[in-house]
Amino acid sequence: MKKSILTLCALASVITSQAQLKTNNGIEYLQCQAPDMSGDFCDLANTYFLADSIAGFDTNKGEGLLNWKRYRLAPRQAFNLNGYWPVRMQMLDFPDTQYDNDPNLKIKIQKISNRSLRVTIFTSPIEPKMNDAEDPMFAPDFIAGNAGNSNNRIGKGSWNTSASAKSIVYKNESGELEIQKYPFRLILRDAQGKILTQTRHIVDNDSTQVKLLPFNFIKRGSDNSRSINPVFLLSPGERIYGCGESFTSLNKVGQKVNISVVDPQGPETDGMYKPVPFYFSNRGYGFFMHTSAPTTADFGASYIGAQRLFMGDEVMDFFIFFGEPKDILDQYTHVTGKSPMLPLWTFGTWMSRISYFSQKEGLEIAHQLRSNHIPADVIHFDTGWFGVDWQCDYEFSKDRFKDPVGMLKTLKKEGFHTCLWQLPYFTPKNRYFHELVDEGMAVRNANGTLNYEDAVLDLSNPKTISWYQDKIARLIKQGVSVIKCDFGEAAPYDGLYASGKTGFYEHNLYPLRYNQALWEAVKSNSEEQEGVIWARSAWAGSQRYPLHWGGDAATNEVGSVGMLGDLRGGLSFGLSGFSFWSHDMGGFVTKSPDDLYRRWLPFGFLSSHTRAHGAPPTEPWLISKDFTDAFRTCAEMKYQLMPYVFTQAKECSDKGLPMVRALFVEFPHDAGAWLVEDEYMFGSQILVAPLLERGHQRSVYLPAGKWIDYQNGKVYEGGYQNIAIPTAEEVAAYSEKSGLPNVSKPVPCIILVRDGSLIPQVPIAQSTSQIDWSKLTWKAFKVDAPLCTGYLYKPGSTEIEVVKR
Repeated sequence: MKKSILTLCALASVITSQAQLKTNNGIEYLQCQAPDMSGDFCDLANTYFLADSIAGFDTNKGEGLLNWKRYRLAPRQAFNLNGYWPVRMQMLDFPDTQYDNDPNLKIKIQKISNRSLRVTIFTSPIEPKMNDAEDPMFAPDFIAGNAGNSNNRIGKGSWNTSASAKSIVYKNESGELEIQKYPFRLILRDAQGKILTQTRHIVDNDSTQVKLLPFNFIKRGSDNSRSINPVFLLSPGERIYGCGESFTSLNKVGQKVNISVVDPQGPETDGMYKPVPFYFSNRGYGFFMHTSAPTTADFGASYIGAQRLFMGDEVMDFFIFFGEPKDILDQYTHVTGKSPMLPLWTFGTWMSRISYFSQKEGLEIAHQLRSNHIPADVIHFDTGWFGVDWQCDYEFSKDRFKDPVGMLKTLKKEGFHTCLWQLPYFTPKNRYFHELVDEGMAVRNANGTLNYEDAVLDLSNPKTISWYQDKIARLIKQGVSVIKCDFGEAAPYDGLYASGKTGFYEHNLYPLRYNQALWEAVKSNSEEQEGVIWARSAWAGSQRYPLHWGGDAATNEVGSVGMLGDLRGGLSFGLSGFSFWSHDMGGFVTKSPDDLYRRWLPFGFLSSHTRAHGAPPTEPWLISKDFTDAFRTCAEMKYQLMPYVFTQAKECSDKGLPMVRALFVEFPHDAGAWLVEDEYMFGSQILVAPLLERGHQRSVYLPAGKWIDYQNGKVYEGGYQNIAIPTAEEVAAYSEKSGLPNVSKPVPCIILVRDGSLIPQVPIAQSTSQIDWSKLTWKAFKVDAPLCTGYLYKPGSTEIEVVKR
């Protein structure tokens, strides 16, 4: 039987308040579905407070009072529809002398940097505890630099503050924030005074039949809990990017994005392993929604002229950034942290499958890689290294790994680092299950028992972290180099955590706590003090604990769905503050079709990090000799480019930029670059267009200027070009003519270099430890450019060297 939308919205509100989340269409919430918070904001049982006017503001303190008018939603019947209108409301609270019908609540502005301001708006006279020093989303350097009084901050930047009868204005050379007193608005302008966006007020409904709720917060009729709903203007032609590793279209305009961690079972749906409450606009501004509560961002999906941010949180704590994409990414990662530079070996080939089950099998994989002359640096053991497959107990199987320390030493001697899989969930059959439960180290429910049948590590508990890191430390001290940080998406929403919070706030923080605990354990116990993990889930701030991969991609050959999802996800992830990212070449779920795997290879090797993983066979020698040659060719290409890869990685680490980079990050003034979603810049100088479909050519958009094919030297003009994959003869001829140390076989991918680029390369090595840096050469890609520029950062360097020729 069908239910009315009003009934469904009311039901959603009640269940949300009980922390048993439902989606907006009334379907029971599942762990693989992110909660849709928009349903709470059309519930007739709730009270609505609409941001109305500034009741006072002290520019010296950066604090004031915002008046909120009380409304209700009233049903409205017309000839052909039932809808609702916001109607002014007189409270019925008792005793009425103790409550305000239209409360005045605090608004606070903080100066963060020359390009950033922080706006905090409260919905209660009791301000929730907001201790930046204890917030895991913030970078330690940001916390240290912003200690003390909010308006006497280190590096706060120069903002001129002025006030008049109409508004308060914060302004500098980067932009302007105007706080209009009545009707209340937050108005963002660029340096030339152009409005970038602004909040909506109830008066904006006067000229439309659509009675859109403006900036508001709700008090639920079920339990008086509050949630806030900032609503901003969405302009014609505006495009929105970010929100984490999202697999849908990069431009979020027209989409409703549920920003909550889930296991979507692959990169093909609208769910996200790695959501991030941060986004930016092509108009020159960005927002970091500093919250861990579930949020639904409606970017013109329900109303084409509005960004409607349905937040579970009762506070709006926003960092506002001004500038071009590179500026905004730099500022955002100043607040939440930049990805630290990773060791050289991590950029090599990682060989894996699900799973290698024995010491003998692992050593045989290493032997085959070397005997087939496939450059590689890491062997990964997935779920099968324990005594029982998938049963994580941090111990090598005693019957299948007779001498694990000896194996690790042998692999290291042959140039291989070792990675091991684990997860934070413990089944009742796991030998640690009862210890974790009895010692209070697992997440509990309100009854004091477990939320799930499994025990979930409570990583907000210092005791749990110590226990967990001790287990990891023993493995690292045995000679393991990196740990796979799998799962982390299932922290119970209705759980009670040692932090004192419920899963409503801890669920999304769980991947961040998980990433941090593991990364710190690896770094502090490795001989080289190298922090490296291989993580699937993430949240804002997780970029400080690299690195992450794209999850369990489908192996559909028709449409290359998994490959497309990974490409979109990687680009979106990079637009959300993460420098380093990888994916499972060929897909994960079943044996990869030969043609799909071949086309995926160059995309995988021209990513910051490269791993073959999934259902067997992933190893090329088990597929065919021809495929082994193709795999080797792609691996050799990356190892020859390793000086370029390592240098670009350093710049990304320094500036908060992604290695797999949407074109508009590098070309923000090229309108066409903002439209491209199926190609990318690999660093700042190389453009990559993967083959997402069968064939030997594809249409490629090129920003203005000349572009030179990396494989055959052909020159192309900017604009849309139909480009063919080079033939073997062309590649061989170009290599011989130019002295470029390329292999003679073509790679099934479009790879182009910007005119005026100087690319450093080295001879092929079987591992990064064998690279002969003394034989580094430079290849100039030059057509019209008067001079070629290259960059070099070698292991042990202190800064990037700029080379011009």
